[in-house]
Amino acid sequence: MNTPFFSVIIPVYNREKYISKALDSVLSQTMEDFECIIVDDGSEDSTCEVLKKYRDKRIKILSQKNSGPSAARNRGISEASGRFISFLDSDDWWKKDKLKVTYQAIQERPDIKIFHTLERWYRGGVHLNQKKKHRPPTGEVFGRALKICSISLSTATIRYDVFEKYGLFDESFPACEDYEFWLRITSREKVHLIEEVLTEKEGGHKDQQSKKYPAMDLFRIRAICKALESGILDEEKYQLALKELKVKCNIYGLGAQKRGRLSEAEKYFKLHESYIWEE
Repeated sequence: MNTPFFSVIIPVYNREKYISKALDSVLSQTMEDFECIIVDDGSEDSTCEVLKKYRDKRIKILSQKNSGPSAARNRGISEASGRFISFLDSDDWWKKDKLKVTYQAIQERPDIKIFHTLERWYRGGVHLNQKKKHRPPTGEVFGRALKICSISLSTATIRYDVFEKYGLFDESFPACEDYEFWLRITSREKVHLIEEVLTEKEGGHKDQQSKKYPAMDLFRIRAICKALESGILDEEKYQLALKELKVKCNIYGLGAQKRGRLSEAEKYFKLHESYIWEE
């Protein structure tokens, strides 16, 4: 069999109400040269029953005990045979030309290994206007990636050899694993933004990661520290990361101070002092 150009990876956990919309948006793509790998991360609702109704030969369904989104995506990557990996969260969906337009961009920019698209957000079915800071970046984006998680995985397509070179998702991060991943990748690689809204998402679910882990900045701080300790940053990026670490630590420290956790606040106020650029 010929290997597909795209491997589409959908991690899913307890998404019986949403998974069909996500999967149908993949199966209705105008470009059909893909496989779709769904990793059921130990769902306890009727997600499995919903998936069993699909008979398309391009679909591969994998099951594992609940291990988190990083482990589910990594399992999908390990089973993928496509040249490019496209991710889709189980509560998001694509426009029908998503893969076709991405393929065209790949042909036009063979020097780029990472592509992403514009996206549209909804809450309760109502379109949400994105703030300027959420505008997806293009080119050298490490500085933007430090501020916020500036690339949505559901918009992203990544050449397979990127994972071979830089590694998979860090499974020790229960949240902000995408933030850590983009810091690692964009420290060395450029990205290309496809200027079309090809991805859509519905926010506000009760079980979203931001609701499970309210102190998300702790994971972002940890991700920046990991980048600083990795040895892969040049001096300019190291200084950018150190500056952002100080900002995020001060915000977290002020919050801890306000809640009377004074020793914790002092720890984060001083954390950036542990990092000094060395040749």
